[in-house]
Amino acid sequence: MSEQKIHFEQHVEKIGGWKTKTSTVTYENPWIKIIHEEVITPKGTDGIYGIVHFKNTAIGVVPIDDQGNTWLVKQSRYTLNQYTWEIPEGGCPYDEEPINAAKRELEEEVGLQARDWQQLMTLHMSNSVTDEFCVVFVAKNLFAGKQELETTEDIEVKKLPLSEAIEMVKRGEITDGISVAALLRLALDL
Repeated sequence: MSEQKIHFEQHVEKIGGWKTKTSTVTYENPWIKIIHEEVITPKGTDGIYGIVHFKNTAIGVVPIDDQGNTWLVKQSRYTLNQYTWEIPEGGCPYDEEPINAAKRELEEEVGLQARDWQQLMTLHMSNSVTDEFCVVFVAKNLFAGKQELETTEDIEVKKLPLSEAIEMVKRGEITDGISVAALLRLALDL
């Protein structure tokens, strides 16, 4: 991949007093774009900034049945080289409604569908270096669907009381940021 460097005739003004002098795409794949920028800092000094641009919206789903149970997925995470427990999650192309992606991810990963959906929260993930944005939903009035894992997914599904999933966060057994935020947000309502 060849680098694409853009020089700005006049520095591009950003909030907080930042100014962008140049912007170079240093790497790109179907999911992310990495950008190196030469900047002027809010204090007026020269600096650099690296940005990881995500090409999808992150989606999280907390399914809850009538007995107060939820479902977690355990899967290997290549970047961490370890298994993690998480709520069902996935990506949503920018031209798709997040609720449709949430419905797809719940069925693909857990094999469940839901009649009732509510948006729980939105998040910015690691906002010092990425623009990743996440929408989390709660799914209720659940019924059976068909699990269809992608080739990159090696998922183990676990049904447990929502209160136990929240305790797993408190004990440090769930460390995924989306899952931690969603489960602790729900804990506030219990």
